[in-house]
Amino acid sequence: GPADRATARGAAAGTAAGTAAFCLGTWRARQLLSRPVTPPVETTPWHLMPAARVLERLGSTDGGLSREEAERRAGRDTTSEQPARIGLPAAFIEELANPLTPVLAAGAALSAAVGSRTDAALVAGITGASALVGAVQRVRTDKALEELFARSAIGARVRRGGAERLVAAGDLVAGDVVVLRSQEVVPADCRLLRGEGLEVDESSLTGESLPVAKDPAPVVAAQIADRRSMLYEGTTVSAGTAVAVVVATGSATEVGRSLATARQKAPDTGVESRLHALTKTSLPLALGSAAAVAGSGLLHGRPLADTLASAVNLAVASVPEGLPLLVNAAQLAAARRLADHGALVRNPRTIEALGRADVLCFDKTGTLTEGDLQLAAVSDGRRELPADRLDAACKQILGAALRATPPARTSEPMEHQTDRAVVAGARRAKVAVRQGASQWRRTDALPFEPSRAYHATAGRTSRGMLLSVKGAPENVLERCTRLREGGGGKDGGKKKELDAAARERLTGAAEELAGAGRRVLAVAERPLREGEDLTDEAVAGLTFLGFVALADPVRSSAAPATARLRAAGVQTVMLTGDHPATADAIAATVSEDPDQKVCTGAEIDELSDEELDELLPTLDVIARCSPHHKVRIVQAYQRIGRVVAMTGDGANDAPAIRLADVGIALGRRGTPAATAAADLVVGDDRLETIIAALLEGRAMWGSVRDALAILVGGNLGEVAFSVLAAALTGSSPLNARQIMLVNLLTDLAPALAIAVREPATEAGERLLSEGPDRSLGAGLSQEVLLRGATTTLGAGLAWGAARLTGRGRRAGTVALASVVGTQLAQTLLTGGLDRNVLTAGIGSAAALVGVIQTPGVSQFFGCTPLGPVAWGITLGSITTATLLGAAAAPVVRRLAPAPADWSPPEQTGDAGPSERPGE
Repeated sequence: GPADRATARGAAAGTAAGTAAFCLGTWRARQLLSRPVTPPVETTPWHLMPAARVLERLGSTDGGLSREEAERRAGRDTTSEQPARIGLPAAFIEELANPLTPVLAAGAALSAAVGSRTDAALVAGITGASALVGAVQRVRTDKALEELFARSAIGARVRRGGAERLVAAGDLVAGDVVVLRSQEVVPADCRLLRGEGLEVDESSLTGESLPVAKDPAPVVAAQIADRRSMLYEGTTVSAGTAVAVVVATGSATEVGRSLATARQKAPDTGVESRLHALTKTSLPLALGSAAAVAGSGLLHGRPLADTLASAVNLAVASVPEGLPLLVNAAQLAAARRLADHGALVRNPRTIEALGRADVLCFDKTGTLTEGDLQLAAVSDGRRELPADRLDAACKQILGAALRATPPARTSEPMEHQTDRAVVAGARRAKVAVRQGASQWRRTDALPFEPSRAYHATAGRTSRGMLLSVKGAPENVLERCTRLREGGGGKDGGKKKELDAAARERLTGAAEELAGAGRRVLAVAERPLREGEDLTDEAVAGLTFLGFVALADPVRSSAAPATARLRAAGVQTVMLTGDHPATADAIAATVSEDPDQKVCTGAEIDELSDEELDELLPTLDVIARCSPHHKVRIVQAYQRIGRVVAMTGDGANDAPAIRLADVGIALGRRGTPAATAAADLVVGDDRLETIIAALLEGRAMWGSVRDALAILVGGNLGEVAFSVLAAALTGSSPLNARQIMLVNLLTDLAPALAIAVREPATEAGERLLSEGPDRSLGAGLSQEVLLRGATTTLGAGLAWGAARLTGRGRRAGTVALASVVGTQLAQTLLTGGLDRNVLTAGIGSAAALVGVIQTPGVSQFFGCTPLGPVAWGITLGSITTATLLGAAAAPVVRRLAPAPADWSPPEQTGDAGPSERPGE
């Protein structure tokens, strides 16, 4: 039933809450996530105990723990979610623990067995050097992530040593007493000690759409949703204040246990799956090439020891040692670039998910618009006057709207932007709260909530009690029974019954105002009887006064930004609480399609899950969208296999942000709850910055593809050249030391420079078309084969020409120089004018020349110094092969079948990725 589905949604959101808030996303964290974890079981019924007994049991007091006791408990606490920074020795050992190391170790052992102990030591040395580079990168990554975590950690006000101080949520221990206020995130599982008007949004944990009132009294309850005396980590204080004692932290919390359970089945991401596939492919390739070389040697009558040595060399050459390093480096580099642009990535794995995102759900306010809502006009339902030319009747309407607005406090800004716009507009129009209500004084209020959709205020006037209401037109009009006409007089104008025709006319007037892209609020009042309580039931029998229209200008850059997203195959969906006509008008200004498909939250409520799955891929705008609608929309998109990025700024948006594949918080207007739930925090709230993040995600896929092509394609070229040469002569022209030198000069620095390079601005449109299958599917296969063929051609031309003009050792040296030079030339073509790529390429080329031309060193690697003719052959072969490869690239890409975009293994519904734009 609906309650079961709501509970399931809450559980899913709770799991996502822990993931978004605490998963750091490094290679080390991914290893931890893959290990089975047994969630700690908490059996203490804190909700049943009186507050005094809870404090006694925890060894705490109302004033909190002493600083010394908190430090002692922190030292023995093992439930913290933030892992300790890894050291270089441990990182080095973990870098060696990958599937490629056994292959290299076996190669070294075989080299030693056939009598080449120096070659075995060289294999071990190169493997160790690769692991050391990876370990250094890991340590730097952990340090950078620790800094990012510290910048985005949830704060908590805690009482320690008799004083109140601000600490990170991760520093809390059981027994700490925390103080919570409205819109703050609960930092740990707590037992409530005191609360004043306390309401908590627990939708992320329980699926309950409305805030829950809390009370410190003990309660008998089996279900979490019924434990009114408890506060749970990740939930948000909607109203009031609280003093509570921490009873569980980290993985011992309700959210932490959900996270630990989810960790047992953490799926591989797209990059990881592709790397595993490449690793599995490299092993048969190593064995096959070794067998081919060994067979060729035996057929040509070569000695068995020499044949085995050549076979081992090829097995080692076909292993791309740098695979585990590249993705980590690419993700962290992208995260750092986004941080420079004001977008904080709390989890580097977000970059990879951004590259797969094909649905972006966003609010219009501040994203499509300037985010500065202002009073535009006031209407009595028949005529409309601009805000700077209001008459007496319209000023009375604005005065009533001002009365139905929360009071402004000098210490903190008003919570809702519409309220701020009404107050600022009234100030400019010189309208006060007593306009039309002499001697008015506020006595009570019903605050705005999404489920209520209005704000109501009771006040005492010279004529008695008065109820003033301001809210969504459809909600306010249905509570009105009368209509005021000819306002502005001493008696407030004539009132008449609001019949069906008048109601229809007012509805049409509201839609006309909203059709101009403005947010419309209806204003109504009625006298209150003396002693009548202000409740939701009392907001009825109202007299309609008029409409207040607010406007937020659309950003000039919004239309090009949304066009770029749609061209990249990303479906953009505007989720807003505005009137459908307002939302439609805004969407029409930023879209080339004039026929926007608009749906409302009420219409979504009437749809089954299957009907919603079918409808969502066709929608452009969802108006009157409440937080629980957003949660259901995200779940529906994920159900049909889409990768969802969700933006938001309010505490009520936090569940949907947590649940999305990429949660994006708008930092300038965002609440702590939204920021805590997000994977990405956009500092300027602009859609262009979100697109820049998407571009970095897509660019990461392209950079990883290019780097993998360098590793795998280069090794494939070495293997193909060696096998072909061995078939002709019975042995490989390159010995073990030379092959290790090739991998050292072409794999580590150049591939890493390609992986971390900054995406070129002029390639933005091309990068937006990147994606998992497009980049690491057919695209990667094409790059690998093309690079392998080019490397084979360059080495073959150089070796053949050198054999005709000189000795075998000289020919092997020329082949070595050509193998390295051809790969570096392709790397420089790929990297363009990127400074790091140029430095790595030129540095590797200089190192190669130094090795070949330096006596002693040259002999150690089995080379001989080359003269002008040999270098001419080398440069000619490199140039010829590189130019032919560059000319063949567009032909190969054109003849190859177009790669499909990301397609999940299971697809349900009729609107899958194959129907997305651009396919």
